Amino acid sequence: MRTLIVSEFISLDGVVEAPGGEQSHPQAGWTMPYGVPDLFAYKLKETLEAESLLLGRTTYEGFSAAWPERDGEFADKMNAMPKFVVSSTLRDADATWHNSTVVRGEVVAGVERLKETVAGDLLVAGSAALVQLLVEHDLADEYRMMVFPIVLGSGKRLFGEVSAPRVLRLDSVQSVGDGIVVLTYRPTAVGSPGR
Repeated sequence: MRTLIVSEFISLDGVVEAPGGEQSHPQAGWTMPYGVPDLFAYKLKETLEAESLLLGRTTYEGFSAAWPERDGEFADKMNAMPKFVVSSTLRDADATWHNSTVVRGEVVAGVERLKETVAGDLLVAGSAALVQLLVEHDLADEYRMMVFPIVLGSGKRLFGEVSAPRVLRLDSVQSVGDGIVVLTYRPTAVGSPGR
């Protein structure tokens, strides 16, 4: 089974909404002042190591509007890699962004199938509602939280309500710029923190 990696830009108060300039949030683009070489290098390495992307519809629509018109090593990988989008309304994702497939029907079963069949690691970026579903069904194998030194006060939080506690083990800490820290966590059994 492949590794499903959740990778998120997140504020100190847990907000993941509109990090790159989306107009849906009053502080849209809150990561932009931190555009540091270390962060770009980290994201490039992460993307090059992944085999495919798993996205929610909103994140997919933002990415598909931006990446097909770009070039360079990062854009080339984003545009070429298989992309799976979870949506009940999207019909033909491939027409919008090459190599895209809609995951239809029962999402949990669809994600489990992807984890069994894709050739390498599956990377989830953004997609807060999808991540909440992955958390609830214990489908994520790794969480990479890129924590920015900013408090936004409002916006979508990454983690929502869960039916039972989810315990995570801190796997690594990496500084990627002035105040940005990547915290990598892996799920562990309930009642056994740190193991």
